[in-house]
Amino acid sequence: MNLAELQRIYATPLFDLIERARATFLSHWKKGEVQLCTLLSIKTGGCSEDCAYCAQSARYRTGVRAERLLKTDDVLAVARRARENGSTRFCMGAAWKGVRDGNARFEQVLEIVRAVSQLGMEVCVTLGQLGLSEARKLKEAGVTAYNHNIDTSEEYYSKIVTTHSYSDRLDTIGAVQQADISICCGGIVGMGETELDRLKMLETLTNFDPPPESVPINCLMPMPGTPLENQSPIDVFELVRLIATTRIVLPEAKVRLSAGRARLSKEAQALCLFAGVNSIFYGDKLLTADNPGLDHDRELLSALDLAAQPPFASSQ
Repeated sequence: MNLAELQRIYATPLFDLIERARATFLSHWKKGEVQLCTLLSIKTGGCSEDCAYCAQSARYRTGVRAERLLKTDDVLAVARRARENGSTRFCMGAAWKGVRDGNARFEQVLEIVRAVSQLGMEVCVTLGQLGLSEARKLKEAGVTAYNHNIDTSEEYYSKIVTTHSYSDRLDTIGAVQQADISICCGGIVGMGETELDRLKMLETLTNFDPPPESVPINCLMPMPGTPLENQSPIDVFELVRLIATTRIVLPEAKVRLSAGRARLSKEAQALCLFAGVNSIFYGDKLLTADNPGLDHDRELLSALDLAAQPPFASSQ
């Protein structure tokens, strides 16, 4: 889809836009289901990258300490609790630039993936840059999805990150797709980008072949010590407009309301869900950022008469 088409959709009067997005959602998804995902940082802090939003960068003084890669048994304990609490996707993130085949830490990650994949959950990892060899090994180990967000438009990207390029992101996504792993790819809003940047990001996503299996939409959580610590929250109606547009142009993708839900009211989250969101991160922590607790989310889903989606992996 091209930018002009996206701009026309996005500019639709808000209620008409939401109505169209809702109709699109209902034609592709079961009405009362939301995918519950759990995200765990398996290697926290000390990252060499300079992503302006990230508290885990070693370049900023954020109070986040560098830690070692978690042991398999420790990860398994968290994954089992997540499954018991209703999550059907378990996502693992590591704060580093990327992984290489043959490296000891990559072998350890593969061991973790093999163990988690035995629990019957979807397994998603975000490990930074990788090539085709690494992607194929992750696939063999049991990874069902790889998260690698493009964050924003290509034009704005260098204002957020300078230690890798936009094309680096696309190269990793290409390797993952070539290995036949589903792509989880979205962005972050509220970083000072324009409406045009958000739509250019969406234009890139719509032109992936195949399209992303899931699209996380993150609202910036301004982390103390990072260059973006003083950013104001995104306007909720701009967020809903972006979600509705995403649902219309990527009808078969899970649209995930990811980071930043702790700053949204229950009413705002309900509107996002009505406009096309059908996946959330579930649990009180997202890597290093706060997230609404389990009880909060259970109450919200119950009030909206929503239930957990079954695992994607079971339908393959």
